Amino acid sequence: MKNMISLALGLGLLAGAFAVQAQAPRASPADKVSATLNGKAVTIDYSRPSLKGRTVGKEVAPFGKVWRTGANEATRLECAGDLMLGSLHVPAGSYSLYTIPGESEWTLIVNKTAKQWGTVYDEKMDLGRAKMKVGKTAASVEQLTIALEAKGAAGTLKISWGGVEASIAVAAH
Repeated sequence: MKNMISLALGLGLLAGAFAVQAQAPRASPADKVSATLNGKAVTIDYSRPSLKGRTVGKEVAPFGKVWRTGANEATRLECAGDLMLGSLHVPAGSYSLYTIPGESEWTLIVNKTAKQWGTVYDEKMDLGRAKMKVGKTAASVEQLTIALEAKGAAGTLKISWGGVEASIAVAAH
């Protein structure tokens, strides 16, 4: 009987520890941006890592390498209608977004596997890639920020972090 009580107490403590851990806030909080293009919803779900003294292109989002464009789960794009991201046609649906940062140009990658952990990337599952323009931000952006700016059927997708802003035209079709 004593062993059963000890086992029950141990299991209860273990379950409580898991519950506390599950409720702890993530270091990179989740965020969502949405816009309506030509009457169709476009949403991006992502996690927002902080620089914490690191440099974009070096310690984080290294230049020339596929980057998960956020933290935690892969950044997810959901579009209720067909889109053009730069020159890339994206059919209505759900996708994951990755980037290849560069000093003068970024590459946006749209991957057909929508729900996956951010570091799980399979190039064979890419829908396609499109070039992004790179500029400088007015002030340093500590926490990764993704924005969707829309007007009617067109707009801009922007990724800002540190002193860098990568952008690409987005349009509904």
